[in-house]
Amino acid sequence: MKNRLKVLRAERDWSQADLAERLRVSRQTVNAVETGKYDPSLELAFAIGKLFGQRIEEVFFPET
Repeated sequence: MKNRLKVLRAERDWSQADLAERLRVSRQTVNAVETGKYDPSLELAFAIGKLFGQRIEEVFFPET
């Protein structure tokens, strides 16, 4: 699954650690989600969407 997490984070000038703190996850989790090595749980995906004020499908999308 692809995502816009890195772009959204960069627009706010947040480090991976900043985002991890806001989401209450590890920096390693943020890195794994950003690079597509880990698909977030539905709960985490909703938290990410809420944090950025976007719907889940605006942040995450299937690879084509």
